[in-house]
Amino acid sequence: MTSVESALHTEAARHLLSAYATGKPVAPIIEEFPGATIDDAYRIQQAQVADWVAGGDRIRGHKVGLASAAMQRQAGVDQPDYGHLTESMFFLDHEPIPAGTFLQPRIEPEIAFVLKRPLRGPGVTVAEAIAAVDFVLPALEIVDSRVRDWKISIVDTIADNASSGGVVLGSTPVSPHAVDLRLTGCVLYHGGRVAGTGAGGAVLGSPINSLVWLANTVGPLGIELESGHVVLPGSMTAAQPMAPGDTFSTTIAGIGTVTAVLGREES
Repeated sequence: MTSVESALHTEAARHLLSAYATGKPVAPIIEEFPGATIDDAYRIQQAQVADWVAGGDRIRGHKVGLASAAMQRQAGVDQPDYGHLTESMFFLDHEPIPAGTFLQPRIEPEIAFVLKRPLRGPGVTVAEAIAAVDFVLPALEIVDSRVRDWKISIVDTIADNASSGGVVLGSTPVSPHAVDLRLTGCVLYHGGRVAGTGAGGAVLGSPINSLVWLANTVGPLGIELESGHVVLPGSMTAAQPMAPGDTFSTTIAGIGTVTAVLGREES
């Protein structure tokens, strides 16, 4: 990597970090930095993660984004991506999240994996991935975009930490051997009304496939999926917009229910 490339990555990271500081979305990376590639985008993401860690945050897991056909159609892309989950992104089931936490939030139901042993690719198999999972939990991921009006390409969403925002985990741990993750269905509710339905098979054929993809994709970059870390494999439905005062919950068959509440804006 040349000094020019490194400077570009740092400048682009600062461009996105400014959205966190000001609370205002910014122009797309591909407009501000024409010619940026997917490799550049991951380096921009890593520069932001390094800034957060230097400020005292800690990496607690990873997420796979755009893993379902529904999400790829919604975002106008044709491949999955990954991002980092940090300690500050985790919120409690049923507990209101301050309204100003996010810029343009959307919500997705997922099956969260919690690892009991590390995974590092390349070469991770489905059998090894299953053996590494301690338990699964119902989860709601709140995705967010620091890019104005969600005007994102694959480069933009990767650079923006795979549009990560927040995570709400349920409290009903279930062995991955107790459910068929591919056939498990979910219902997403918004204020008690059905907002979406889906099944585990929507996530790269099975959420386990997503875990394998993640381990084998980040391994060559020197990244290990660590014991105790949370992995979000991807949404089982299309994402739904979320506004202050909204309550969303999801029920995932055989796994449980979790609820995310976005607090009301103060008058």
